[in-house]
Amino acid sequence: VCDLVGSFGRVMGQHFAQYLPKFLPPICEYAKSSRPPSDRSMAVGCLGELAQELGTGISEYWQNVFYPASIAGLGDSDYSVRRNAAFCIGVSCEGLGESITSQYSTLLQAMSPLFGIDINEGDTAAACIDNAAAAVARMIMTSPSHVPLAQVLPVLLKCLPLNNDMTENETVYNCLFGLLQQSQPDLMANKVELSRVFAEAGSEESRVDDELKEKCKLALQSLR
Repeated sequence: VCDLVGSFGRVMGQHFAQYLPKFLPPICEYAKSSRPPSDRSMAVGCLGELAQELGTGISEYWQNVFYPASIAGLGDSDYSVRRNAAFCIGVSCEGLGESITSQYSTLLQAMSPLFGIDINEGDTAAACIDNAAAAVARMIMTSPSHVPLAQVLPVLLKCLPLNNDMTENETVYNCLFGLLQQSQPDLMANKVELSRVFAEAGSEESRVDDELKEKCKLALQSLR
């Protein structure tokens, strides 16, 4: 049913918002800590999908549903739940734009422990870090002035290239390309680390797709 709800959101977009009062309460029942990890992951994942597809359509429910569920998810013991919570935050920030920038500081603080996860703990641990990186990239692209780039960029660059969730490559690299085009001072202050990221992402063995690889190679040349 959660898959179906997400699919309705994808097909109907904001037109699905009128049905959220019916669907959100039962979905959130599955996100409760008393539920098994698979239920919690499913519920938070469904919220993330709805946030991605409905954009501003979730604005009425951000404060009371999406925000608390995401914050709770970030503190969950299960990596899949934390991964989905990070994704939900990223796409919510993207979709809701300037209306929630006042909460960026809280969201970044809540996501920061994800960057300390040991990648060697498995694929879900790696995916967790990847989704946190993509969420931060979405926040930067949506409202760079509300993200403390001097503190955030070194942490973001350190976890790149992505290790598991390759679907987020475009989001992360487009963020870096945008900042590079502006010669953003905090990014240029991390030129060595940025060069490493582009070199690794543009290498033959990289899992980045070919089009992005070429862009990374060009970006690397522009740094020399």
